Amino acid sequence: MANYNNVVVPKLVSIFFVVFVLVQQANAQNLTEGYYNKTCPSLDTIVAKVVNRYVDHVPGFAASLLRMHFHDCFVRGCDGSVLLKSTPNNTAERDAAPNLTLRGFEIIDAVKSAVEKACPRKVSCADILTLAARDAVKRIGGPSWAVPLGRKDGNVSVALDALINLPPPFANATQLIASFSAKNLTVKDLVVLSGGHTIGISHCSSFSTRIYNFTGIGDADPTLDPAYVRTLKRQCPPPKGNNTVEMDPKSSKTFDIDYYTTVVRNRGLFQSDAALLNNTVTNAYVQAHAASSGTSSFFQDFAASMVKMGKIQVLTGSAGEIRKVCSAIN
Repeated sequence: MANYNNVVVPKLVSIFFVVFVLVQQANAQNLTEGYYNKTCPSLDTIVAKVVNRYVDHVPGFAASLLRMHFHDCFVRGCDGSVLLKSTPNNTAERDAAPNLTLRGFEIIDAVKSAVEKACPRKVSCADILTLAARDAVKRIGGPSWAVPLGRKDGNVSVALDALINLPPPFANATQLIASFSAKNLTVKDLVVLSGGHTIGISHCSSFSTRIYNFTGIGDADPTLDPAYVRTLKRQCPPPKGNNTVEMDPKSSKTFDIDYYTTVVRNRGLFQSDAALLNNTVTNAYVQAHAASSGTSSFFQDFAASMVKMGKIQVLTGSAGEIRKVCSAIN
């Protein structure tokens, strides 16, 4: 029995893991940039038109769509499962605690409606969300990138999966690296994609413990700049956990590299931001871009990491479906 427990089972687990990775890699290779050239040639134009209209009216929607795409891909892969609404018999991902502050669902619905009019039942919600995140970043001055397409929509969305798979804002470097590694993303991908915090806002409840009761004795995180702590306390007086603050102060509506300067100054809003200083690879990347005067290198890296993230556990071919509406399975 000792042999069975200690040798055979680990080998079986390893085999299953290798098979799983190979299947996921094969599915990702099925994605192509020209996937809809014949079935929906106007797709890019339609998505950009709708997204631009919303982002021009509320620039903060760019961060919302980027975050939604991240939250989708890290839970069951980039399959649009975060878009599904809960049913009487199931609490979906979008109603899990980490996703309660997600917004922008109406944008995806508007894009899907426009796409359906032009190309009925041809384009998946997963692909629409991926394109929308790209176009939103581009609209506020960030990089653009070619998006490989051909994802299908998943039909499973469980709140618990979000709780298990989404890295929390209080994660340390070891936890973050493990979380990204589980999605076949590198340490570099981690620090590059964290740069997405250069746009957007956060609710005070996501970091209030860090400024009011870090170790349980009414103290603040000693790694935070004291002046920044005072600023955050003014913006987040208890018990107003629903107040919001900029993640990259004075630059939250522009996609740039100021986030890395903020982290170096010990003003990263989340513990997960500060954690980037505690790993050799991530620290070096943060320091390099904090000292940089241009965005080209970061933009190139960000585009590459976004394409890579967009391939996590995708469904292609006969797997999944193309939803008629993004909030419910067919």
